[in-house]
Amino acid sequence: MNNFREINDDILREWLSYREETELGYLTQEDKKHNINFDEIVENVLKNVPKQNKKYVKKQLDILDKNFMDYICYWNEKYYRNGFCDGVQIIVGCIL
Repeated sequence: MNNFREINDDILREWLSYREETELGYLTQEDKKHNINFDEIVENVLKNVPKQNKKYVKKQLDILDKNFMDYICYWNEKYYRNGFCDGVQIIVGCIL
């Protein structure tokens, strides 16, 4: 039996990916207020870095962006996965 609380390549991950590509891809006005525009931040940081350091700083900012996105994706998946499992347990508890 698959433990759906563990983050694996499974049907729940496929469903979360589908939701991300469709429904979660639409931002409301409120969502847009809280959007992190990383490209704009990078641009502003690089404007204030000496020319000889720009390549290094850009590389570090790219690593930061990748790590941040990995972190957010992991916690979002864990949050939704556990919420789904909790919901299923509540339903099963009401039925039995």
